[in-house]
Amino acid sequence: MGPEEFRAAGHELIDWIADYRARIPRLPVQAQVGPGEVAGKLPGRAPEEGEPFEQVLADLERIVVPGVTQVQHPRYFGWFPANASLSSVLGDLAAGGLGALGITWQSAPALTEVEEVVVEWLRELTALPASWRGVIQDTASSACLVALLAARERATGYSEVRGGLQAENAPLTVYTTEHAHSSVAKAVALAGFGRDNLRLIDVNPVTYALRPEALAAALEADVAAGRRPAAVVVNVGTTGTTAVDPLAQIVPLAQRYGMWVHVDAAMAGSALLLPEMRWLVDGVEGADSLNWNPHKWLGTLGDCSLLYVADPAHLIRVMSTNPSYLQSAVDGEVTQYKDWGIPLGRRFRALKLWFQLRLDGAEAIRARLRRDLDRGAQARARRGRIRHRRGAGRRRAERAHARLGELAQRVRRGPGHPVPARRDLVGPGLDRGRAHAAPRRRGAVEPAAAGRPPVTRAAWPG
Repeated sequence: MGPEEFRAAGHELIDWIADYRARIPRLPVQAQVGPGEVAGKLPGRAPEEGEPFEQVLADLERIVVPGVTQVQHPRYFGWFPANASLSSVLGDLAAGGLGALGITWQSAPALTEVEEVVVEWLRELTALPASWRGVIQDTASSACLVALLAARERATGYSEVRGGLQAENAPLTVYTTEHAHSSVAKAVALAGFGRDNLRLIDVNPVTYALRPEALAAALEADVAAGRRPAAVVVNVGTTGTTAVDPLAQIVPLAQRYGMWVHVDAAMAGSALLLPEMRWLVDGVEGADSLNWNPHKWLGTLGDCSLLYVADPAHLIRVMSTNPSYLQSAVDGEVTQYKDWGIPLGRRFRALKLWFQLRLDGAEAIRARLRRDLDRGAQARARRGRIRHRRGAGRRRAERAHARLGELAQRVRRGPGHPVPARRDLVGPGLDRGRAHAAPRRRGAVEPAAAGRPPVTRAAWPG
């Protein structure tokens, strides 16, 4: 495909995307296919000859669209908000068109420096410590793994250059709660701590937040048993329960034992753009790293996850590799993001943020965040007006709807405002003004009829 052929096809594709976005509210929210149905409509072998673009576009409509859960739909209430703003889509298109090779500063200076700038913009917009520096990772899963690798190396005095964890004379332990994202347990395993050394600390039965006194007791017990506390993952907006752990009370405990403090604010971190919401991370100046995902509530097209660290030199020492083919004369003058994470090659993800922030502006994003919080508060206010008309199942659904409002209202009002302890409810979906509670089976999404929004299942302990 040459530039002129691309120009013609590109115009068609942009028109198709614009039309598709305009009609999303009229589409079923849930994917309308069964297992294997999409694959069954595709040929078993790659085409030997090129096909007309019109045919490819027709199959996009006929095969792909029915197999997509419409997370941009106004009635989507699954997993987490994943609002891919069209301004960020333009940035991603520009990144693909540039085709930059992101391995070192020398391979694409603009890729590195645009990322430095937009990451700093967002550090300032969220009021994180001025001394911190950040990097774009693909997802919070990768960010958590990188943070725990840095924690491991600080706790062991850089065991990676010796015999690794197996040469250490005491096992290292990591602490969080059972409400933490599943990626935390995966990162603990991949970083070599071993899941037997992951401690799930008791939580407040009402707010599901980590109990500092329970953490203190676990730390004392592990030290007495000859173990070495290495890291604590503090949750700010858990996926299943929106729990917010008390960072300001956890930091002093971590400092007492020389532990790394990683703050997982993947979903709720966007709220830090609002000055009135920064109580969510009170005490953050004592943390070592923090991650949040613009590709969730902020509205940036995925994948785009921010990791900030208090000590970038330590992270670079842990992650750095420097073979001759990656060295250049400017190494001491520039940022080499290859040394800030696991992959060598990197996409030009910063353009998505650069386009979104420039085209939308921070104030419009703040207004949307406040609108969302206000709508949650309105849902809570409506709780008392919901009538119990359809038996126990109906009442469970109504309480699920009310719980959304309780959670949003608690976030809006600040800390110290508990949420009713309901372990049998999940987040609501609304269909023609009615609430639907999902069954209490773990995983997956409630099967949805056409037009009915899917609701992510979650299971509370107890």
